Amino acid sequence: MAQVQRMSRLMIKTLRDDPADAETLNHKLLVRAGYVRRTAAGIWSWLPLGKKVLENISHVVREEMDAIGAQEVLLPALLPKESYDATGRYDEYGDLLFRLKDRKGADYLLGPTHEEIFTQIVKDQCSSYKDLPVILYQIQTKYRDEARPRAGVLRGREFQMKDSYSFDTTDEGLAESYALHRAAYIKIFERLGLDHRIVSAVSGAMGGSASEEFLAPAPAGEDTFVDCPACDYAANTEAVSFVAPEADGSAHGPVEDLDTPDTPTIETLAAHLGVAASATLKNLLVKVDGEIVAVGVPGDREVDLGKLGEHLAPAVVELVTAEDFEGRDDLVRGYVGPQGLDKVRYIADPRVAAGTAWITGANRINTHAKNVVAGRDFEVDDYLDVVVVEEGDPCPKCGTGLKLDRAIEIGHIFQLGRKFADAFQLDVLGQQGKPVRVTMGSYGIGVSRAVAALAEQTADDKGLCWPKEIAPADVHVVAAGKALQTELALDVSEQLNAAGVRVLVDDRAGVSPGVKFTDAELIGVPQILVAGRRSAEGVVELKDRRTGEREELTVAEAVARLTA
Repeated sequence: MAQVQRMSRLMIKTLRDDPADAETLNHKLLVRAGYVRRTAAGIWSWLPLGKKVLENISHVVREEMDAIGAQEVLLPALLPKESYDATGRYDEYGDLLFRLKDRKGADYLLGPTHEEIFTQIVKDQCSSYKDLPVILYQIQTKYRDEARPRAGVLRGREFQMKDSYSFDTTDEGLAESYALHRAAYIKIFERLGLDHRIVSAVSGAMGGSASEEFLAPAPAGEDTFVDCPACDYAANTEAVSFVAPEADGSAHGPVEDLDTPDTPTIETLAAHLGVAASATLKNLLVKVDGEIVAVGVPGDREVDLGKLGEHLAPAVVELVTAEDFEGRDDLVRGYVGPQGLDKVRYIADPRVAAGTAWITGANRINTHAKNVVAGRDFEVDDYLDVVVVEEGDPCPKCGTGLKLDRAIEIGHIFQLGRKFADAFQLDVLGQQGKPVRVTMGSYGIGVSRAVAALAEQTADDKGLCWPKEIAPADVHVVAAGKALQTELALDVSEQLNAAGVRVLVDDRAGVSPGVKFTDAELIGVPQILVAGRRSAEGVVELKDRRTGEREELTVAEAVARLTA
């Protein structure tokens, strides 16, 4: 049986004021309520109450993963470079990867995810189709060298994550494993009390086909997603597609040069000509693995570099610099047009459809051209959805204007396919006696991120307000101050504890009732039981932390209510 948590003995120090560097609600409240403390940028220590919340979330995750037949393992965080070289991810991760050498000079890394190691484990352990399907998972510390850790435990360089991996011999089996995880994730987030959305996503460097994110709407979220008010469409903005319009059959005049001095930007060009920015064609130059590529979008839209990078992964995408124009007479800075760019790959957004006419650069200083028609005056090498999605853009499914919202990514599921199995030649002997290449799925839940997401979604102006299953205790008993009140508080705490109720009791001496009440609301346990002015009568006050409803009860009634 668990012991009553007595605040007189608990390592906890609450703060009246927000930390000076805190920007988000979870950062402010988790520090103020004594759940975490900053060790270094993006590195956090979990104190006793915080560790309980973290473990409660892990417990829910474990129960639901075990329910779908998944098996828990624990793999090392310190990993050999060779495993990541085999898949190319040692280089693909770039600066996000923590790299180190041992005393003999061998290269290692701190694991950001474990696809490679799980694949090698299954290759070692499974040799026949009879050994599959199998789902393995772990809850473990991961590492990413974030350039700007922020938002408390929401974006750290060290974090807790559940990652699981499915191994099947057929695509149909992979689809079943994916569906099992999807259903389990829904149950997990419902049990955690997280308001969430399931949205279409891109796989990025993970590879694979089907990919969905589980997002918790919150102002502190770093993800932007779209939601259609008229149908069930929802997607991460990087996954939103645009249906290209039908080709414009109307005739356009010949290309005509325009004298446009000092108009190197869309804004100056539109103002000079007295036209809408949407009538112009913006041509952004980027480098893709060092090669200059032009990206064309309507002048009133911006290029989403993240989206472009996802489309072109694993290639590295970066903006050109002034030095890149040196020795390139075909590239006139501020006046680039797609016509005549014979030596440059041209990527365009679907809005730059065949038959559309544009005002764009003429590839000469202080000169633009009009009636430049896609498919007539220039060819598009690749059409990719690369514009920043805006509120009101048409839903790809029904055409209704989309809504934008911010959210925290709390889970992500992928159908990886055979990318990692190919890298390690993961085969098993099939039913026909021939080798069969295994297909994989990868499924992650941010355990420490879920703590932050819950804090963001459930807190109020008084402090944290945890769902019961996640809270560090079921009831927070407060002794208002006098010896009789403390005695009653400890007695009722023991009764509740004996009945299986998790109890946190504030029995601190020399602390005013006002501070204790403030701390109880800041800490956020679902029920607050106060031994106060009517303690001599055996009467206590029960308060619901979320609703604020109060009720006076006898000790027996309070125990019965809290153990029901």
